[in-house]
Amino acid sequence: MWPEAQHVAFLTDAAARLVALVRPGIEPAVRSSGRHLRQVQLQHRPGAGVSVLYELSVELGGGFVGVTTETLPAPAGGPDAAAGPGHYVQVRVPASSYPGVDPAAGELAVSVWDHPHDPRLPGLAVATVPELVVSRWARGERLVGLQTVTYRPLRRAVLRADLTTPGPIAVPRRIYLKVVRPDVADELLLRHRMLAAAGLPVPRLLEDARAGTAHAPEDPAGILALTEVTGRPLSQQIMHDGGTSLDPDAFVALLDALPEPVLDLKRRPAWSERLDRYAHAARTALPGAAERLRQLEARIQAVIDTTDRGRTVPTHGDFYEANLLIGEGRVSGLLDVDSLGPGHRVDDYACFLGHLAVLPGVDERYVHVEEALAHFGSAFRIDLERHGVTGRGLWARAAAVAVSLIAGARVPGAPRESWEPSAYRRLAAAEQLLALARRSGLVA
Repeated sequence: MWPEAQHVAFLTDAAARLVALVRPGIEPAVRSSGRHLRQVQLQHRPGAGVSVLYELSVELGGGFVGVTTETLPAPAGGPDAAAGPGHYVQVRVPASSYPGVDPAAGELAVSVWDHPHDPRLPGLAVATVPELVVSRWARGERLVGLQTVTYRPLRRAVLRADLTTPGPIAVPRRIYLKVVRPDVADELLLRHRMLAAAGLPVPRLLEDARAGTAHAPEDPAGILALTEVTGRPLSQQIMHDGGTSLDPDAFVALLDALPEPVLDLKRRPAWSERLDRYAHAARTALPGAAERLRQLEARIQAVIDTTDRGRTVPTHGDFYEANLLIGEGRVSGLLDVDSLGPGHRVDDYACFLGHLAVLPGVDERYVHVEEALAHFGSAFRIDLERHGVTGRGLWARAAAVAVSLIAGARVPGAPRESWEPSAYRRLAAAEQLLALARRSGLVA
C-alpha cells in the first residue's frame, strides 16, 4: 500500500498525464505552460485516499477534472475504459514506476472524471444544467443565476439557484440544491423533516415540480432542493465582537431542542474519535512538525481516555459557526444536518470551540477569538458539569477538532510558504486548547 504522502506527490507530478485521460490532447500544452492547469482543491481523507480538483484554462476548453486515489468501482467495461458521458477512467500505477515508493507497495488505483460527472454524485450532472433546474424547481420563473457554493469531490455539493418571476414586477427567490450520494439522500431527507417537525430553524424541503414531492423515490440523483434561511453566518458576528453580544445559552437551548427520535438515527464518529487519522493528515501537511504533532496527539488522547463524555443524547454532529445563522440577535438558521444523530453533547461543544480557536489562522481579522472562547466556553462548561462532564474533557476534545483542521490550511497549487504559516497557527491553537484542558481542574 502506498503511503498517503506519496498519493499527494504522485497526483501533483502526474497531473497533466492524468487529466489527459479524459481530455485527450491537452498534455503537451500543459507541459509547455503550467498556467493551463491549476489545482484548486485537495482533499485528504486519512485512511481513504486523496482527491484533487484541477481547473483547465480557457485555451484548453475550460472546466474542471477530478482525480482521486479513493477506492471506487471500476468503470463499465473494466479498468482503463471510459464509462459513458462522464468520461470516467481508472488506471493502476505500479509502485515500481514512481520514485520513492517501495516496489512492494503494489499498485495505486487512480480514478479520473470530467466534472460535473462525479462518479459518486450523479446528481451533480443534473444540478449544474440550467434547463434541468428550471424544469424541476422553477414555478414559472426564470433562472438568473446558478452558482456552485461548495463542492467536496465524491462527497457532496451545494449550488445556489436564483430565480425571478418574468414580470412586470420581478419577485426574486433563492433556493439551494444539495447534491449527495444517492445512498444517503433518503437519510438526509429524514433528518430535515425530523428537525422541521420539531420546530428547529432548518431549511425547508422544496417539491420537485415533476413529482409533486420533495423527493422522487424513483430518482437516483440524490438532490435535495432547499429554501433559503434568513440570517448571517455566526462567523461574521464573531469577527465583529467575538459573539459576546449573543447569549450563549441560546446555543445550548438549540441543542436541547433536538428531538428524541434523533437517537434512532445512525451514529457517526465524533471528531475526537478520529484523532489519529487527522493527526496523520496534519503530519503529511507539516512534515517539519511531525514530532510536535505526535506529542500533541498523545497528550490529547491521554485526556480523552481519562474523561467521561456523558450520556448519549441527540447531537448535530457538525456544530460550528459556519452552520449557524444569526438574525435579530438570535439563532435563525441551523444548516448542514448530514451528521445529525446520537452522540455526546461534549462533542458538539468541542466542534464549536475547536473551529472557533483556529479562525485567526483562517483570517487575521478574527481578533476577538480569545473573548469568544471564554464567552462560549464558560456557558458550555457549566452545562456539561450539570451532567458530570468536566471542562478538562471539553477542551481536550476541542483540541482534537483543531488538529482535524490543520491539513485543511493547505492551498492546492500554492507554494508552501503561502499557506504553511496558517497551518502552524492552527497547530498552535490546538496546543492552546490543550493548555486550557490542563488548567481545567486536574493536570493532564
